[in-house]
Amino acid sequence: MSLKTVSDALSLTISAGLVLAGILVIFIWIKDRTRKISYLRIFIQAVSLFAIFSTVLLLAQWNSLVLAVVILVLPIFVGRFFCGWICPFGFYLDLVSLVRKTFRIRYWILPEKVNVYLHKLRYVIAASVLATPFFFGPLDVKTWSSFLQFQGSFKPLIVYFLGPLEPLLIPWPGGIGFNGYSLSYPYIRGITIYWNDPLFSTIAVWAFLAVTVASSFMVRRFWCRFCPTGVSAAALNRFSFLKRIPIVHLNKSEEKCTKCGICKRACPVQVTEVYEQKGGDIATSMCMMCLRCVEMCPYEGCLKVNAAGKTIIKSRNWLEPSKSE
Repeated sequence: MSLKTVSDALSLTISAGLVLAGILVIFIWIKDRTRKISYLRIFIQAVSLFAIFSTVLLLAQWNSLVLAVVILVLPIFVGRFFCGWICPFGFYLDLVSLVRKTFRIRYWILPEKVNVYLHKLRYVIAASVLATPFFFGPLDVKTWSSFLQFQGSFKPLIVYFLGPLEPLLIPWPGGIGFNGYSLSYPYIRGITIYWNDPLFSTIAVWAFLAVTVASSFMVRRFWCRFCPTGVSAAALNRFSFLKRIPIVHLNKSEEKCTKCGICKRACPVQVTEVYEQKGGDIATSMCMMCLRCVEMCPYEGCLKVNAAGKTIIKSRNWLEPSKSE
């Protein structure tokens, strides 16, 4: 790794840190209590994106196995907090939604059954991707060894499940590039590896880009509703004895809820369990822990986020002005 690469990474990190620090100061002064958490989430998403890009710039390549363990195992302990607050692809989709809001275009609400089916589709996609390499050769000891080490025909699996972490700018040539860097987009490497034909892969890449941007423009966090990368967190909710493993939980107080329905309308991925469940921890893998329901709930302490048994965020009565205002 050259000194120039290290210098570029450090310069980028310092510059980004100064810009983000300024943005954070602005957020602190924002008085809209129904947007404070959302602004904080955008800030953390931006920080995470710069951190991931800096890591890629320093390494000049993915340490794929380590990153795969992180992205597949971390949700087991923090739930889908990763999806709502860290995932770069989720951040891109949120930016697309901000563009839609700028033009004051209403988003589409999917039928509840369709939304549930999309959520279940993540298992089908994940299983299909995992099973594909087995069709390229016999099932022997060598095949299973390659699978466990993500080598050979199984290497694209890592690229695919790491797809959401792909920065828009990567520090190696290829595709649309300049000065040793290339423009990229989540899952593009996975598409080009699976389909090696240049013409077909180019069409597939541009089609994927157009579909994901267009769909996310009209449907909030559309891809997140069936993203296979979140399958590890989703699988926990299939077994009751595993639901308590994540240390971050969204909790609802039954006696404080009036069934106003604000939480259901505010949820970007149309989670209904927060509204329907009487009380206690909300255990659904559809929730990406964006906490939009918490900041929109107008009842003091009705919804709260617990981490390791301690409340870190709770809903506030934003209908009445606070004493500090």
